[in-house]
Amino acid sequence: MVSEDAGEEAAAAMMMTQSSYWLTNFPRDLIAGAMMGGIVHTIVAPIERTKLLLQTQESNMAVVGGKHRRFNGMIDCIVRTVREEGVLSLWRGNGSSVLRYYPSVALNFSLKDLYRNILRRGNSHQSTFISGPSANFIAGAAAGCTTLVLIYPLDIAHTRLAADLGKTDSRQFQGIRHFLTTVWAKNGLRGVYKGLPASLQGMVVHRGLYFGGFDTVKEKMSKNAAADVPLWKRWIVAQGVTTSAGLFSYPMDTVRRRMMMQSGIERPMYKSTLDCWKTIYKTEGCRSFYRGALSNMFRSTGAAAILVLYDEVKKFMDWSGS
Repeated sequence: MVSEDAGEEAAAAMMMTQSSYWLTNFPRDLIAGAMMGGIVHTIVAPIERTKLLLQTQESNMAVVGGKHRRFNGMIDCIVRTVREEGVLSLWRGNGSSVLRYYPSVALNFSLKDLYRNILRRGNSHQSTFISGPSANFIAGAAAGCTTLVLIYPLDIAHTRLAADLGKTDSRQFQGIRHFLTTVWAKNGLRGVYKGLPASLQGMVVHRGLYFGGFDTVKEKMSKNAAADVPLWKRWIVAQGVTTSAGLFSYPMDTVRRRMMMQSGIERPMYKSTLDCWKTIYKTEGCRSFYRGALSNMFRSTGAAAILVLYDEVKKFMDWSGS
């Protein structure tokens, strides 16, 4: 009886210590994540816009309506966009993207650590099923979904602004505020959160593999190494994990982007997420699910950099807590 009470007291003390540690480091995690997210995403913004244009062109009213020719690949998309809209247009939608990425990256990292600690702590005296890779995957997926719900209006605004073709005077939306007010007037809250179910499905797979895969491999490498794992080794792991997660979840990302393109239009092309999957498969074929995937592979370099440099920023500012 005494040993049980002592065990419960020890578990409670551990919970208090870990909760206090997370609360103390949460603001620092937010700042470190925000720094990496904003800088890196601005660098890869042209590749991001190219990927979105290729991914959504079959549901883009400007293309479907015949005002713009379809793009024939990444190079054709970049060349034509620069020629028709100017070099700076490659960064179109980056404002909403940075606004989205500051809280997104910061919350993803900090919540991922929180959820992982909760999962592992809850099973310290019970079964070990939710530990190691399982805890890492679930924590990453949960952090991604939580963050997505909070920042979704900025996410859909980024997609629609980046996919908006034409020069300034002929574009459908003139900025974040114009997009959100226009969609809200037409469809209300449902319009602002159009495509959320499809986005959550993709987020479970992508963030689960992205965070879970990297943390799992990093932990195994750290156990087998006498000293800190070199930066270049972590970079290779991050690049491999990011590319794999992106390719595996890319069809889901295509569907979610297509659903986002239905917001604010009078006659949607797809009735539901399932209908979107069926329609793309029947009318465009399997290859269309991976349209823009090559651009996404180049873009994944930025996502890999965020994984690695996040820890480096915390170490540099003595925030690692170790």
